[in-house]
Amino acid sequence: MSMASTEQVKQYLAHWFQLGKGVICPKRQERIHPQVIFKEHHYSTEFEQCWQKILHTDADCYLEGTEQTIQQLLSPAWEIMDCPRCELPIPVTVAGVPSPVCTCFDLCGWPNNELPAPRVPTNTTTHLHRLKQKLQDKDEDN
Repeated sequence: MSMASTEQVKQYLAHWFQLGKGVICPKRQERIHPQVIFKEHHYSTEFEQCWQKILHTDADCYLEGTEQTIQQLLSPAWEIMDCPRCELPIPVTVAGVPSPVCTCFDLCGWPNNELPAPRVPTNTTTHLHRLKQKLQDKDEDN
């Protein structure tokens, strides 16, 4: 096991932002929640600004419904794994003791397989190129 990378924590927040959760900054009495998370195949400017604000603010910011601060998640004591219930990213201590509840505990009707799952930015051109290559490779095999 290894600690959560900055990118994993960023993806963790992006997933939960898509489901309406925000980051709470108690000292500022502020809730951070970007409305636009993606722009084409990148994170949006609004998301990136929120991310920078979270990284450079007081160390006590946390995702709604969780107890771990973002700074704790960026420490070697934590890693991000997929929840066995809803398959979304959740924090787990490196010691292997998972939180007794998933971050999705307070989402009504979740997990919902009829809705698109939260995601990370994808480059559709690259994705389509890979699909095309797979089809060409399969065609060549026949």
